[in-house]
Parts: sequence; C-alpha cells; structure tokens
Amino acid sequence: MHRYAQMALFSALCLPVWAGGDDKSAATPVVATVAPDVNPDEIIRKFAAKEKEFSEALQSYTYKQTVKFQELDESGAPGGKYEIVQDVVFTPDGKRTERVTYAPVITLKNILLSPEDMEDMRNIQPFVLTTDQIPQYDVRYLGKQNADEIPCYVFSVKPKKLTPGKRFFEGQIWVDDRDYQIVKTYGKAVGYLKKSDDQQFPKFETLREQIDGRYWFPTYTHADDTLRFKDFSQRIRMIVTYKDYRKFTGKATIQFGDVVDDKSKPDSKKP
Repeated sequence: MHRYAQMALFSALCLPVWAGGDDKSAATPVVATVAPDVNPDEIIRKFAAKEKEFSEALQSYTYKQTVKFQELDESGAPGGKYEIVQDVVFTPDGKRTERVTYAPVITLKNILLSPEDMEDMRNIQPFVLTTDQIPQYDVRYLGKQNADEIPCYVFSVKPKKLTPGKRFFEGQIWVDDRDYQIVKTYGKAVGYLKKSDDQQFPKFETLREQIDGRYWFPTYTHADDTLRFKDFSQRIRMIVTYKDYRKFTGKATIQFGDVVDDKSKPDSKKP
C-alpha cells in the first residue's frame, strides 16, 4: 500500500478476492517443539505435491469472493474504505473470468491500494506452496501444533531471493498431518521494491476448510495491522472471505451434487 497520493482506477485491477465476516484477530503463532521422530524433508515433499494437486484442481472451481478494507483512526473507529464482491465463474465456452457484482465508491483517504496489494490478495494471502515453488523458498520445520483441533506440522517459510516484479510469502504455515495440505497461514507478502517506494504491507492470517472431502480451500483472510510509512502511520483492517465453491464440469454445466457449502456439510473440517 502506498500513502495516499491520487485516486486510482481499481476496476481493471479487481481480481478474485473474498468477503467480510465477523472480525477475528490473527493471533501471533506459537513455535512448537520439534519432535525427533519427524522427517521434515519427507513432509515437505508430501505437502508440496498435494498443494500442486490442489492448485490445479482449484482452477476448475467457481466461487464468490468479497473484500472489505478499512482505514481505522486511533480509537479503532472505521474511516475510509474499499469494498468489492466478485464471482469467479466460467463463460459458456469454458473460459474462466471474474464478474463484479458489488463495488461501491472508494472512500480511502490516507492510503492507496497498489498493484502489489491486488497481487497479494490474488495469490499471496490464499497462499499455496507447490512442488514447483519449493525451490524459491527456505522452508524450516518448527514442530507440531494444533490449528484449532487439527494436528499440524508447522513450518517457517521465507523467500531465498526477492525478484523484481514477483511477490512472495514470508511467515508460517500449518500443514494437516493427515491430508498434507496447508490449513492455516500467518505472515505477510514481501517483494523487491525501490528504496524510494514508500509501500507497507500488513500481516495477515488465512484459514482453510475442507469443503469437498478432498481439498482444503481458503475461506477467510483477516488483517488488523498498523502500516508505518516514512512520515505517518495508518491502522487498517481487511477481511476477505471465499465461499460458495462449486466445481465446473462442462461448457454450460456447474456441478452442485458433490460439493456443498461448508456450513451445510456435517463432517466438514475447519481449523
């Protein structure tokens, strides 16, 4: 995010992002104790392979995505805001596209969302770490810890090198010890920036739920952080939700039978 300089056109940048719910605080992760009988390299290999499988499968799903981003004053009262609701759908000929269904006037006063922010909402906050991406990161095993009631392996993740024009994740991930998929992410987006570019990016927490009995889908992202620019600070709150996942199965058919909303599925798992 930039400090506010001038109003930008957001319509061209509004890509799939996900929607408001109850305010939740992203708790600072606790490092667990390393178990001597764990083989971290084998766990990394397994979860990276499952994440690649999930990433490819996700491209055949439709969903609804909502973003609510607010500036807060010193007392925590909301000020200017940015909000958008989008459906990620397929055209009759099978092409994936985004359809904006709600986009009120932007009223942010102190900061300006940048292309990097849009990229972060698109790819970093719903973070996926696949076999292809592993070589770009230092991945270190921290130990075992539950995410809610789900036993997980916890890893720290940090990019080996910042590359111009590319965004990365830095923080911690919780990997389900049975399904070998990421169920929780806590950290921030990072990337190469010019020294003269006064941008700051918030820490966030993303949660996933097992929606279809096979894959863990991102369902909720929350950030409540103070961005410290060179000559002022601004507290922000962001809530993104991802819901109504449906598998697209043909040119004009969306399959509803084997994928249900997480609230209606009795045995859906939630970290």
